[in-house]
Amino acid sequence: MRRRTVGRTAVVAGLVALTALATGCGIRTTSVPVDAGAAPSRVPCSVTQEGTTGAAVQGVPVRVFLVCGSQLEAVDRRSLPEEKAGGAPVRTASGLLAQLLAEPSESERRAGFTTAVRGPLVVSGGHKGDPAGTLRLSRQPEDLAPTALSQLVCTFAASSAGAGEQTVLLGGPGAYAPKRYRCTPELRERPESTPPTTPPAS
Repeated sequence: MRRRTVGRTAVVAGLVALTALATGCGIRTTSVPVDAGAAPSRVPCSVTQEGTTGAAVQGVPVRVFLVCGSQLEAVDRRSLPEEKAGGAPVRTASGLLAQLLAEPSESERRAGFTTAVRGPLVVSGGHKGDPAGTLRLSRQPEDLAPTALSQLVCTFAASSAGAGEQTVLLGGPGAYAPKRYRCTPELRERPESTPPTTPPAS
């Protein structure tokens, strides 16, 4: 019995020594927070140079909403002719729609911008009996991809084609009544959701 006890004591002592040696050569635990560096950053979503879809940088500054980092971000461009930037709502909306249909510029792509708006798609004025300022798309708004509709709503609502208070009156080619779509901060954060609507003024 005594030999067995002495043997166990020697084994335990050896294990303690090995543990101490390993701890001395390894990484010690600490209760102090360790700075592991900054977390990986997402795409910048910022264009250093003016994004344009035309060959020449000219025209009136306009703002369109593109997709970046799963959100809608405003991009300033200078390629909308003056008569469309501040003219009749339909002309303004037509020019903005063309901007959304076009592929982002090289600088915009590098910054992470894309567009979900796809053709064929045109915009025209309202039908007889529609509220003033109504815009009609060649496709029913509800039939568009939610992100594409969100881009249209926020881009139109922020321009002279909008109906005020960050809203736009949109309808489709059929006899359905137009709806007043609202661009909200929540919609810009989650453009894949359905744009909120309010009853149009009579």
